[in-house]
Amino acid sequence: SGQVMTAVALACRRAVLEADARLVEAQYLCQLTASAEALSGMYAVLGRRRARILREEMREGSDTFLVSCYLPAEASFGLADEMRRRSSGAASASLMLSHWERLQVDPFFSPTTEEEREEHGEDASGLTNLARRLIDAVRRRKGLPVEEKVVQRATKQRTLKRNV
Repeated sequence: SGQVMTAVALACRRAVLEADARLVEAQYLCQLTASAEALSGMYAVLGRRRARILREEMREGSDTFLVSCYLPAEASFGLADEMRRRSSGAASASLMLSHWERLQVDPFFSPTTEEEREEHGEDASGLTNLARRLIDAVRRRKGLPVEEKVVQRATKQRTLKRNV
């Protein structure tokens, strides 16, 4: 059985290495309850946080709406505070872990062909690459090194303090 386990482990490792590198992120099922006046503020918050709306239904006999959506776990931090602020306290949210979803963006993409350079630019900065942005955020939070420019502008540094 030792030889079988070693062969299976090596086969699994090789299959993972040969596959495309992709990131998997947790998705919450978000149930929102809001009045009719608070819907625009609620949708503004959800739009900024990459939420996918599943359904919207009106509760019978009242003016409250029930909205169900998928919300990435990374975007859920501070959701309740922002939702209350945007809707003046007329919207509330409940979150429940739903599933894990694979991001279709390669975090290590760099343009190689002429068409890719024209479409994405010469350096293909991480601003548009969601997977790379998520990886860098986790590395910063854990205190690990991040590949980013240290110098933003290459001008001479000026001292603002006056010596008197």
